Amino acid sequence: MVDQNSEQSPPAWQVPAPPPLTSPPLTSPPQGAHAAPPQQSGFPTPPGPAPAHSYPGAEPAQQWGRHQGDPGPSVQDLTSARLLRPTRRAPGSGWRRALYVASGHTVNLGESAEDVTRRELIARINQPLRGCYKIAMLSLKGGVGKTTTTVTLGSTFAALRGDRVVAVDANPDRGTLSQKIPLETAATVRHLLRDAHRITRYSDVRAYTSQGPSRLEVLASESDPAVSEAFSEDDYRRTIDLLELFYNVVLTDCGTGLMHSAMKGVLDQADALVLVSSGSIDGARSASATLDWLDVHGYAALVRRSVAVINSVRPGSGKVDLAKVAEHFAARCRAVHVLPFDEHLEEGAEVELERLSRGSRSALLDLAATVADDFPRASARNSQREGGTPTAELHLPWIPSASIM
Repeated sequence: MVDQNSEQSPPAWQVPAPPPLTSPPLTSPPQGAHAAPPQQSGFPTPPGPAPAHSYPGAEPAQQWGRHQGDPGPSVQDLTSARLLRPTRRAPGSGWRRALYVASGHTVNLGESAEDVTRRELIARINQPLRGCYKIAMLSLKGGVGKTTTTVTLGSTFAALRGDRVVAVDANPDRGTLSQKIPLETAATVRHLLRDAHRITRYSDVRAYTSQGPSRLEVLASESDPAVSEAFSEDDYRRTIDLLELFYNVVLTDCGTGLMHSAMKGVLDQADALVLVSSGSIDGARSASATLDWLDVHGYAALVRRSVAVINSVRPGSGKVDLAKVAEHFAARCRAVHVLPFDEHLEEGAEVELERLSRGSRSALLDLAATVADDFPRASARNSQREGGTPTAELHLPWIPSASIM
């Protein structure tokens, strides 16, 4: 029996439909007011296309775009510096190197400060060099290690640079330069000049030189006591004219006198002067007098770009204050270097860089780097000498060097 008072549900076909969805009228926002966010309709918005930078770590798409008028990417953009991740350099010496090797190259603590300094010095030594750079090694006093410094400096250049380096014995007396490396030939500079007309390639001139383990070549002076003719200015100029065709660095081991004929040719052709002195008082006085003579005789520019070397030929400096000696030459020369005493060099035998002390090798690297700092300026000077366009040589300051030790 149906309760007459209960509410009866209308039939399904009479269920009222939901009110139609209506959107609010589109009206412009008041002037100066911000537009209100759109009202939600109650239904989920279908997902749109994924942005172009949807992968992890990507930058916004507009940063990859190209503005109108900008040039597009080119092959020059694909450089190793841009595309390769920076890696830490492996240590080159010391306990860091030992740990790196022992760990199978898995533990890399990077270079030590000493390794970084060495790498920077080697980079300076390897500066580009156009033409032939001629270095005059000079000292008026014997026994100060001038010939030994010639060989060690030349060996440093030859061992680290890829070009050819030769040292010439221009001592008018019996020179000892050829005794500092293994002797490969009995030929001397006299034989080279005698056969100059037949020399057309490097292999020809190589027959007259001896080469040491560092790749430094030496052209010996005449050692026959029966030969009375001195090595003259013309002889030296002819020698250099021939050598500069095949070598990039030429070091000249001069005699102890400034008045002999060959010296004028050496000084006129030199790009740099390395003045060698001992740490003694008389050695320093002799070296300073050499600079005075050069200033008076028209070589003031060569003096200004010269490098003074205070060579410690004995262990310890005694009572002489080497810092004050270095300060004196620093006021006149481009740089001053102090080479420490080395037991291997004291032997007076053939020079091997590997047998030098650690301090000597570091000092020679510093000296070679200072000399090489003049390579770009030498190219500029040669261009001016040859009548080329004047360069910016006078606007290039000397690179500071912590040379005074």
